[in-house]
Amino acid sequence: MKYVILPVLILFLMSSCGSGERVSKDVFDDVNEAMEVKKLNEAEIYEAAMIWGDSISTEAQKQLIGQLQNAIAEKGVPGAIEFCNVQALPILEEVSQKYEVEVRRVSNRYRNPVDQPSEMEQRILETYEYNVENELESTPNLQKIDDGEAYLYSKAIVIPGGLCLNCHGDPQKDISEETLEKINSLYPQDKATGHKIGDLRGMWSVKIQKSEVVKRM
Repeated sequence: MKYVILPVLILFLMSSCGSGERVSKDVFDDVNEAMEVKKLNEAEIYEAAMIWGDSISTEAQKQLIGQLQNAIAEKGVPGAIEFCNVQALPILEEVSQKYEVEVRRVSNRYRNPVDQPSEMEQRILETYEYNVENELESTPNLQKIDDGEAYLYSKAIVIPGGLCLNCHGDPQKDISEETLEKINSLYPQDKATGHKIGDLRGMWSVKIQKSEVVKRM
């Protein structure tokens, strides 16, 4: 299927003409010079959405990790737990608003209940869990949703190193007593401990409207 995208300015000119107002020849010339009708097929839009989803999730991860590392340096690991409790969701919301998408981190072993997966996210997570358990590669995924009007981009989050175990490792040997007390006080429903390096922590979930992808192509 081909999609033909007309600049918003054309729609404005059409509405202006319809209202009886005259549009100057100079304006029409400018539009004709600037306008380039794009013909896009589904495969091209899909590929662009994959690239965009990866870029957005990478930016969100860098924002979180960078600010988390600063919090650890300034306040220690227990202070970083407080930082995540207050600031993690606003950071993701800021990235979401910047790109007009919906960015989430979801996990079956969530710390914050708001990170529980939807039904579709659950199915994708189970695939990633299977891949990690069987030492298979977990590649990013893109699914059509909302009757094809949007995409759900996902990317696995794997425990990369020992630093993460200070908050998500074995409570008996990796997590300090002070940190564990902070986790239990802020997240009484916590399910995010007991991990080891290489475990699946969860996944990035980015809901992208097809119209937003097309606008940026």
